[in-house]
Amino acid sequence: MTSEATLTRPQGPQPQPAVRPPEVLRELLARADVQINGTRAWDMRVNDARAYRRILTQWSLGAGEAYVDGDWDCDRLDIMFERLIRAELDRTAPATAKIQLLLESLRQRLFNLQTVARAHQVGERHYDAGNDVFEAMLDSRMIYSCGYWAHARDLEQAQEHKLEMICRKLELKPGETLLDIGCGWGGLARFAAERFGARVTGVTISKEQLAVAEQRCLGLPVTLRLQDYRSLQGRFDKIVSVGMFEHVGLKNYATYFDTARRLLAPDGLFLLHTIGVDRRAPHTDPWIERYIFPNGKLPSPVELAGAIEGRFVIEDWHNFGPDYDRTLMHWAERFEAAWPRLSSSYDEAFRRMFRYYLLSCAGFFRSRQGQLWQLVLSGPERRGVYRSVRP
Repeated sequence: MTSEATLTRPQGPQPQPAVRPPEVLRELLARADVQINGTRAWDMRVNDARAYRRILTQWSLGAGEAYVDGDWDCDRLDIMFERLIRAELDRTAPATAKIQLLLESLRQRLFNLQTVARAHQVGERHYDAGNDVFEAMLDSRMIYSCGYWAHARDLEQAQEHKLEMICRKLELKPGETLLDIGCGWGGLARFAAERFGARVTGVTISKEQLAVAEQRCLGLPVTLRLQDYRSLQGRFDKIVSVGMFEHVGLKNYATYFDTARRLLAPDGLFLLHTIGVDRRAPHTDPWIERYIFPNGKLPSPVELAGAIEGRFVIEDWHNFGPDYDRTLMHWAERFEAAWPRLSSSYDEAFRRMFRYYLLSCAGFFRSRQGQLWQLVLSGPERRGVYRSVRP
């Protein structure tokens, strides 16, 4: 499976095929039909022999760091990662890397990595990376979450259809109050105010996002704040949270849903849009955790349902994970096309980091291990029957 979005081949050092790779690594990659210094688009081309040691001792973290440093290349990272993940190599580390992964699992299990004091870290490291990068990569509304491609011809339509679907799922009406937890650059807040007449309150932990969102929502009944969700007060007819729950953390799920329950009007609806995984994972991917989304955690169905139980009624659970593959491929294509004008502000390592992030995630969703869920939740006191929306 490949996307219609095309990518340019990265220019890097020429491979060194004379260096013989370790047999254990060759055998592991063979399970996914990936070859070292092969000729197919998804094969790994090694440029520096130190890549072998980095991968074998640090696995995912070492592979990502080695790619960013130019130690290896691949024409189609998205296809390679789909193959690696389908073969479950992300869950089958060599013995030389297991100690490090065990320590990472213990760190995430024993400590709350998403406290109020730490919540700002993902904003500073990723969302504040540079608005120019996201403006070039995303659609005109700067929606940084999965588009809805059922009837869309391009990225712009896919994101507009997603926003329309969210507001219709919420049964949003003129004059109603909407809380947007994790409002990003204000795209959804503006859409809900303009198209559905809602009065919106949005919160974000990113200063860069807030600055753009305030400009985009000028003159509309939209209030935006730099604030952690845990300190929110008031009561809202509807609540939405898109692409934020991945930063909440397992130890805070109860607090998150208790907060939403406290803020939601008795007859209200809460739409949660989040990435999920097909089964429980002992830890977040170490490279993604260190370089892209620090302190992140993707929920499994059991973890999510367990946190909701006793707090909300699940009115609807919609999975359209494959749409994220297509969204990411378009983001990657747009990022590459914009690189000539971005390169004066960012170095080649940044380009390789973002390329690796976008295309490895595309492979993750294409493998079906990664999923995208929209849940519509209500309090047990709500009356009436909810009718699911599938445009």
